[in-house]
Amino acid sequence: MLEDKRIRIITGHYGSGKTEFAVNYAIKLAQANKKTAICDLDVVNPYFRSREKEEFLQQLGIRVIGSSIKGLASDVPAISGEILTPFQDDSFEAVFDVGGDPAGARALGRYHQYFKEDNYDMFFVINANRPETTEVEKTIDYLKSIEFQSRAKVTGIINNTHLLKSTTVEEVLRGQELCMKVSQELNIPIKYISCIEKVAKELPKDLEGEIFPIKMYMREEWMS
Repeated sequence: MLEDKRIRIITGHYGSGKTEFAVNYAIKLAQANKKTAICDLDVVNPYFRSREKEEFLQQLGIRVIGSSIKGLASDVPAISGEILTPFQDDSFEAVFDVGGDPAGARALGRYHQYFKEDNYDMFFVINANRPETTEVEKTIDYLKSIEFQSRAKVTGIINNTHLLKSTTVEEVLRGQELCMKVSQELNIPIKYISCIEKVAKELPKDLEGEIFPIKMYMREEWMS
């Protein structure tokens, strides 16, 4: 993880679990004593956004950058000018949580002038249980649409195939097969296999990609 580029962009389909991954990723960076910022660029989906955990993340030393409007109007799609801070301040390890569809990726495209091949990674999160990413061709079309709208290139794939707390090893491995086919077709490596901790412990160790155990920070205990 520490070898990834300083600017990490997390994108994928709505429901892929990209925000959960982004939050877990930022927390692991902070736990490694890195100066970390998480930037919420999701101006499409009103639910399960990283900025909802702002107070919790700040307590961990993570700077949270999201809407420029606080309070009752916080759902207005207005991005704070602070978003430029991690681009301009090289001391930050930055995680960008981007909107979960091509339309949401347009918000990232606004900042394309700050992207250079050597300073960012863009990770595409795949959940093989989502209708738009159940087949190789549909998944590739979706990935390319996000690249076009964001004006950035995907550099790694994340297998995050899940059924929330009901996720099994078999589900993750089924998603891995899809990710491998997409990876081979596009020549983009599988960077991470993301799943809840109890499943991560049971996965085979010879899979392509680093096993990335996560906790479910974005869902309360009562949620399925």
